[in-house]
Amino acid sequence: MEIVLPRTCHLCGQPSGASLVCGDCGRDLPWLPADACPGCALPTGGGVCGPCQKDPPPFDETLAAFAYDFPVGAMVQGLKYGHRLELAGYFASVLAKAVLRSHERLPDLVLPMPLHPERLAERGFNQAAEIARPLARRLGIEVDVLSLVRDVSTPPQVGLSSQVRQRNVRGAFRCQRDLTGAQVAVVDDVLTTGASLAEVARCLKARGARRVTNWVVARTP
Repeated sequence: MEIVLPRTCHLCGQPSGASLVCGDCGRDLPWLPADACPGCALPTGGGVCGPCQKDPPPFDETLAAFAYDFPVGAMVQGLKYGHRLELAGYFASVLAKAVLRSHERLPDLVLPMPLHPERLAERGFNQAAEIARPLARRLGIEVDVLSLVRDVSTPPQVGLSSQVRQRNVRGAFRCQRDLTGAQVAVVDDVLTTGASLAEVARCLKARGARRVTNWVVARTP
């Protein structure tokens, strides 16, 4: 029998039961509205946004739980750079609930956004993989943390334009698995311009994926 010890809230320090975030703090988080653009997850008030209509991305759908705003931004940074790995489990539980609410059919496979081996060695873990494992387990889907690899080490993308980001990641990813006819979900922590996720989608579709969906924790404004 599994025993769940009581916790204190990651955000306010008050008792939170079995959850990492208490109910009051959870309600105050910057949740994305349900009527965000289905293509890129930008809030639109309903329907596909103008940029996605004008230049449809290579991925088919994006689901994001939060806006990248306080305190979610600090939580993501705490996971990536503070080694607060318990936050990966919390993000996985939030995404699992969002997926079950919005998806009539679940994909066949979950792939985390990969890190370049140098970055992985530096950080010690891939935050996207840490989210993807418990997320896939909750949904009963296969997770593959090895087949999608990043061959090119790109410079930090923060502050760069969309065009520069696209150039930086061109040809950066490789998929070692035949995905013919598969529906695939790609898990990542933050979506900004979508350049990396777009390049991953191109890579996966070149390997036969029929549909590529992004599941991300947070979407920048």
